Amino acid sequence: MPNYKLIYFNMRGRAEIIRYIFAYLDIEYEDHRIELADWPKIKSTLPFGKIPVLEVDGLTLHQSLAIARYLTKTTDLAGETDLEQCHVDAIVDTLDDFMSRFPWAEKKQDIKDQMFQDLLTHDAPRLLQDLHAYLGDKEWLIGNSVTWADFYWDICSTTLLALKPDLLDMYPRLRALRKKVQAIPAIADWIQRRPQTRM
Repeated sequence: MPNYKLIYFNMRGRAEIIRYIFAYLDIEYEDHRIELADWPKIKSTLPFGKIPVLEVDGLTLHQSLAIARYLTKTTDLAGETDLEQCHVDAIVDTLDDFMSRFPWAEKKQDIKDQMFQDLLTHDAPRLLQDLHAYLGDKEWLIGNSVTWADFYWDICSTTLLALKPDLLDMYPRLRALRKKVQAIPAIADWIQRRPQTRM
């Protein structure tokens, strides 16, 4: 088993999907969390100056979703067939496209607040309607068992609900899917013991 070291800020953010996968697959790793004050001196040492990164026996991998695909590639979390894997990737990319539209680094608070409000009020409902219809009466988003797309939905929706607590009131099946993911023993254990952060 390789030695894994995950480097990210002390928040869920873009590293949380990797932590969910490690938890579910029962893989040991070092969860190295850096403080914002230390970021400038660390940034220049990393590929493309971004985190999270995952060190695998000293080799540095970057981009959270690429890392997630690497970790799940030979597991059922990726989907059981090539077509399912494509669907998993498509749902993950759809969620990530939306989450990437938020101006997380905007320094002017009034502009940031307005953009967040617009996304949550006008754009999020369209995405949620599409996801709700896509899930339909299925137990999981893709196939007959949990995939990392279900994990990513739980992670993204947790962040969205921190911003707008009533966001999922009209989408009972999406709320139920969150509960199913959070009830998986390995995920429930991780949620219970992870550092509590807003994002």
